[in-house]
Amino acid sequence: MSQQAFRYEELAGFVTALIDGGTLMPGARAPSLRTISRQRKVSMATALQAYRLLEDRGVLQARPQSGFYVAPRAPARKPPTLSRPPARAIPVSVSSLIVKLLEHASDPGLVPLGCAIPDADLLGATRLDRLLARTARTKGRDYNIYTGPHGDPVLRREIVRRALRHGQTLSPDDVVITVGCTEALVLALRAVARPGDTVAVESPTYFGLLHVLKALGLKALELPTDAERGVDLAVLANALGTQPIAACLLSSSFNNPLGCTMDDDDKRVVLGLLARHRVALIEDDIYGDICFAAERPRPFAALDRRGNTIYCSSFSKTVAPGYRIGWIAVPARHLSPILEAKAAMTLCGSVLPQAAFAEFLASGSYDSHLRRIRRIFAGNIAQMTRAIDAHFPAGTRVSRPAGGFVLWLELPQRLNTRALFQSALEDGICFAPGEVFSASGRYANCLRLSCGHTWDNRIERGVARLGALVTEALRQRR
Repeated sequence: MSQQAFRYEELAGFVTALIDGGTLMPGARAPSLRTISRQRKVSMATALQAYRLLEDRGVLQARPQSGFYVAPRAPARKPPTLSRPPARAIPVSVSSLIVKLLEHASDPGLVPLGCAIPDADLLGATRLDRLLARTARTKGRDYNIYTGPHGDPVLRREIVRRALRHGQTLSPDDVVITVGCTEALVLALRAVARPGDTVAVESPTYFGLLHVLKALGLKALELPTDAERGVDLAVLANALGTQPIAACLLSSSFNNPLGCTMDDDDKRVVLGLLARHRVALIEDDIYGDICFAAERPRPFAALDRRGNTIYCSSFSKTVAPGYRIGWIAVPARHLSPILEAKAAMTLCGSVLPQAAFAEFLASGSYDSHLRRIRRIFAGNIAQMTRAIDAHFPAGTRVSRPAGGFVLWLELPQRLNTRALFQSALEDGICFAPGEVFSASGRYANCLRLSCGHTWDNRIERGVARLGALVTEALRQRR
């Protein structure tokens, strides 16, 4: 991508953010080309190119002799309906589509709407990579060792310091560095559940979690989950009172794929219910740092005064999926078995990347990086939502996440996205079919779209084509 192309895309994203944030309202006049070029330090040609792009996307309207104005907004799509999974625990069945999805997700020839992996160019981990190279050059010999299963002490201190910002009080000894969030979840589940036990999960839920449950021989109790409020508290309370449950595994903020976040009051209700029935909570907070509001949501662990929460997260969705640095914060009674399991599984993580990441956090680079990608992902979500409004048929429901970078679409019931997935691949588009997010094969009429790549004309055309495929499939079903 040329420098000018980057600048006009960046400027288009800036103006879109002004509109989405309410600074520029529908019908308002956009800043003149001269004003915006002076304020943003770009050429008039770049400013015009950005405004023309926004006009093509339906964000701005050009009025002769008057300038550009914010286009009226279409009525908002309804959010997805409350999920209705089975009320009993079932053995986990993993869809065969998952393997196919993962095979195609990294294909550069496909429009990348499939796996929830941010584009490396968008993440821009150059500063982190430089720190890794410098650490290897100056201290490589010191870090070419094994550590204990706890992981690098400096990195653990930095993680603990960050946790204080959202009210989570930890000691570095409570934290174990893991190989991504997946290992953290495996360690947590092995600490509190045995093969054949039941684990309550959101529904729909991340398909990687279903893989983990199946590998550990655990059954899933899928909980009805609202796309905005989270799990149905009444159903959770009834399940805890009527059947044995070993653990409850929930995403606290912007869960994948719905993007929902429970408010603090509902989180406290969940914590009270689980404490009353002596059921552990395993918290997956991998998307918590990608919040679009000024204040990051507080995790369950920050509200839990009983020490009943095992907290899992990583940096894979925010800056460095390839570094595979995650962590688990553990109540004291679970620490010993988790350390033993960690030593048996991987002994310890790679020491050099941990040391580089500790310096990255301490320098403040991660905070400035977060501010940038939050703006980008918010803009991507807004652009994707507009494209869906423009190109998908009436009756399509769309989630409205306040963080993360995925959207969940619910199509009319008669449409099956398994067949749509194959048609889209033939047209050069990859997305995630809904059935891969359920242990019971539900959500055949749903799909997830990733907004983790920089929005451009190729992605816009891909979404438009996908909407046309949905429309055609519905016409054939009729």
